[in-house]
Order: sequence, then C-alpha cells, then structure tokens
Amino acid sequence: MQGIKTVNFKNKRVIVRADFNVPLDDSLKITDISRLTAALPTINFVLGKGGAIILISHLGRPAKKDSLLSLKPIAKKLSQLINRPIEFFNDCVGSEALQKAKNLHPGEIILLENLRFYKDEILGGVDFAQKLSNMADIYINDAFGSSHRAHASTYTITQFFKNHKYGGFLLEKEVSSLDSILVSPKNPFVAVIGGAKISSKIDVLFSLIQHVDKIIIGGGMAYTFIKAQGGSVGKSLVEEEKLSAAKNIIKKAQEQNIPLILPVDSVNSLEFNDTSPTCISDVFNIPENYMGLDIGPKTISLFNQHIISSKTILWNGPMGVFELLNFSNGTRLICESVCAGTQNGARSLVGGGDSVAALKKFDSSDKVSYISTGGGAMLEYLKGKDLPALKALL
Repeated sequence: MQGIKTVNFKNKRVIVRADFNVPLDDSLKITDISRLTAALPTINFVLGKGGAIILISHLGRPAKKDSLLSLKPIAKKLSQLINRPIEFFNDCVGSEALQKAKNLHPGEIILLENLRFYKDEILGGVDFAQKLSNMADIYINDAFGSSHRAHASTYTITQFFKNHKYGGFLLEKEVSSLDSILVSPKNPFVAVIGGAKISSKIDVLFSLIQHVDKIIIGGGMAYTFIKAQGGSVGKSLVEEEKLSAAKNIIKKAQEQNIPLILPVDSVNSLEFNDTSPTCISDVFNIPENYMGLDIGPKTISLFNQHIISSKTILWNGPMGVFELLNFSNGTRLICESVCAGTQNGARSLVGGGDSVAALKKFDSSDKVSYISTGGGAMLEYLKGKDLPALKALL
C-alpha cells in the first residue's frame, strides 16, 4: 500500500473515502467528533499540496434515502474544524454531482451525500464505482473502519485508479499500530477482551492465542466461559450455542500454554437497571434469580495485576454494563489499569465502540497510546484476515 506523502496533488481532483459514520442525537447533532478529527490530517495535507477534494462516506445503514442519515450535518461541523467552507451536495452520483466535482478549484472541498443511499454501494457495484471514479484524478482511502467490506467506494473503485490509489494518514496509522502489537510487541503482551457476546470474538480469541502471553476475559461474554466449565451463572447472559466454542478456546489456550484469565467474582442484580437489589458472589455460584452485570472486586484486583505488569496491552470490550452506575466500577477501574500501565511504559491500543466510549466517559482518551477508530475492521485484522479494501490498494 502506497502512502500519500510523496504524491503530487497540485491541480488534481482527489476523492477521499473517509469514515464519517458518527453518532447523531435526535436533533441530528454530532455527539462524538472523533472520526471527523481523525480525517483532518489527510484532508489538510491534500489541500496544502494544491489539491481539490471530493469527500465521500457512509452514515448508518439506510435501506433508502433518509434525511435523518444525511451527511449534511457532517459538512457543517467539518467546515468548522478545518476553518474553511465545505460545499455539501445532496447526491453522490449523477451528472450534477459530476459537474460539481469537475468545477472544483485547488483548495476547495465538496462533501457528497451518504453513499449507502444507493444499494450498489454495499453490493460493490461496478457502474456505481465508475461513476464515483469519474469525478477525480486520484483516490485515497482513509476509512479503515470500512476496510473489511468489499463495497463500491472502498474496493471496486480502486480498479479505476490503478496507478493513483493510496492509503491516507489515518489508514496508515491504524495498520501500523495494529502491526506493532501483532508483529513486534513488547512482552509480556496481554489482551483484555470484554463485551456482551462471545460470538463476535471467537475467531479473534483463537488468533490472539498465537500472539499474546495472556488473555483476560470479562464482560457478559465471560459467563458463557464460566458455564462451559460447569459454573452456575443464574440469569446471566449466556450464548448456549457457543458453549462448545468456549470450551475449544479454553482447550487451545491450555495447549499453547497461554493463561486464560477469567473473573472470579461477579456483581449481580435481580433486574437490568440501577434500582434493583444487587449482590456480589463467586462467579461460579451466582444466585439463580440474579444476573451478572459487572466483575467483582477480587476480579478487578486480579485483572489489574496482570495489566499493570504488561508491556503491550490490547483492550477491546467493557467489563460490565458500564452505562449503569452500579455496574460501571469494573470497566472504570480496568480503564485506570490500562492507563496506569501505559504511564509505566506499556504500549496500549484500545478499540471497539464501547471501549472507546468508556475511555471518554472516564476522561482517559489521552492516557493510552492509540485509539482505533476501526471497530469491526480492527477485529477482522486481529483475526489475521486480509481486509478487502486494503488488499485493493496494493
């Protein structure tokens, strides 16, 4: 994959495939601008080198054109961030969009409408991709978060820019940060994996066993592992169909001599809220009417010991239902452990929407080495799989 540092952008029209899939509230106000700020280095570099930019992105998963998922609010906020006007156009293909792009002068930017308003985007349509390509001389993919999809704007379009396709600064940074912990980590290397379900993490866990020195498992997914070992977990979340997968992961870790560190106690509640009675129990003996919603104090101490002594830390997924005050303690204190480990010289990489949200909630975004914007793409990369959009840039 070629980067953009040595590319001549002067008087060139440049399509930048960004990832502006940001959260919006009911009034269509952007509640987290991280993905916008992450795109700024590439945008500013191209403009500074005399190029004009056609920005393209998706937002959400619309089945058809939907004003609630328009990129118009993105244009306004992005314009404020770069302190220059950005014209928004309410379509992403067609004769008018093409003319808008061709009329751009160096230093000008246009943001086109949500790519997913067209089903051909997700289908990887060749005709749709060619219409996008006709707008520009150069193509840049700076949307790592969409690189695990063979969509028209990330994969198919590259065939029309055979000698003029590049990875943007964010894309390069994401790949190099992931490679740094997978290819040449400092040891000991611990992976802290949480979240609600094991189903999305099975392949990741099998892959990580080949790379890390130990794996910590927390969050709702831990109860599937506990039940797989004969534990009584009450009404806790368990994926019954994944019990055999959990057993296989445990077996594989034992064969590779990789410690798989599970919770030893659990904070439980009668109901999924902040007002129901709670109790703390051994994780293998949760009362039958209770559900586990957070790791307990003994587990926090155990996890902390392993995290704080590590030199490379990968964190993906919260330790409990951190959105509820009564069950936020585990995630908050593990977050503090990751930050403390970083301060002690460890390299830390945090990814996944909930983990990043936790960092922000606990004012810790600036206390880790790197925050991945990738989400699903990061998990696919950790599985050791080729990402279609990255392969297309080769």
